[in-house]
Amino acid sequence: MSFMDIVHYSVLKEEVYNYLKPEASDRLMIDCTLGEGGHSEFFLGKCDWLNIVGLDADKNIQAVARERLAPFGDRVRLYNQWFNVFFKQYPLGDERPDLILFDLGISVFHYEKSGRGFSFLHDEPLDMRLSAELELSAADIVNEYPEVEIANLIYEFGEERLSRRFARAIVAERKLGRIETTGQLAELIKKASPADYRHGRIHPATRTFQALRIAVNGELARLDAALANALRVLKPGGRMGVITFHSLEDRIVKQFFKSMNKTCICPPEQPICNCNGRKIVKILTKKPVIPTIEEVRENAPSRSSKLRVVEKISDEEFSI
Repeated sequence: MSFMDIVHYSVLKEEVYNYLKPEASDRLMIDCTLGEGGHSEFFLGKCDWLNIVGLDADKNIQAVARERLAPFGDRVRLYNQWFNVFFKQYPLGDERPDLILFDLGISVFHYEKSGRGFSFLHDEPLDMRLSAELELSAADIVNEYPEVEIANLIYEFGEERLSRRFARAIVAERKLGRIETTGQLAELIKKASPADYRHGRIHPATRTFQALRIAVNGELARLDAALANALRVLKPGGRMGVITFHSLEDRIVKQFFKSMNKTCICPPEQPICNCNGRKIVKILTKKPVIPTIEEVRENAPSRSSKLRVVEKISDEEFSI
């Protein structure tokens, strides 16, 4: 894979830049979801004083970013690591970031180039692992989980109202033979769908594929764990932005930022406040920032993106 093969469009680039607002005194930005390096390249090109630490769990896509960002030399450091692990271990010691960005979208690279079954538009092995180090694949879930667990997973992570119907169809199909490819799974879900669902605005398998990908990669649990630790290492006065692409992610981010914006952030079961009544962040986006009509026209997948940004105003310790 080469820099010339870049296929991903980084969403909300101008909006992210304007809200994170790099100052000349800012020295370090952590791009928690580097992907093919689009956002990082944009920031590095505009701010010749800024250094970036880029994180990604996928070695293959990180190789593309490494080549793309090579012109910036030692201003870029890359870590092949999940962002929740990075912020828990935090290998940078006393070096704290001024800016942090999470872009939670799955890169077009994974849909188009990875060959790991993220899309039902290509008939590929039913894998969906963002990192080869993960043991559980989508095929393992589909072929081995009990019907009720598959139904619950599709409902919870895909917000799919026909989850029980689809789980029943999956279990019936796997009795005939193992479900190995995205084409098999997409077709059986399509057949199990009522007529109006088959011809709806989106493919009937869309939410099921989302649910499997989230489950395989532990995406929501990783995000929940990472936000607090990322905020802890962020410098006071620093800014954190998060781009989400579906309501499950956005709900986690919104609730976390809201909890850090309260005057008292002690746990509700704690009888006496000992947090000194200090807000940890100021919310800079009262409503999430969404892409312009022009951006959606240029890049249709951006239509579901939402950006939320906070500024850290207190370095006090907090609990969640």
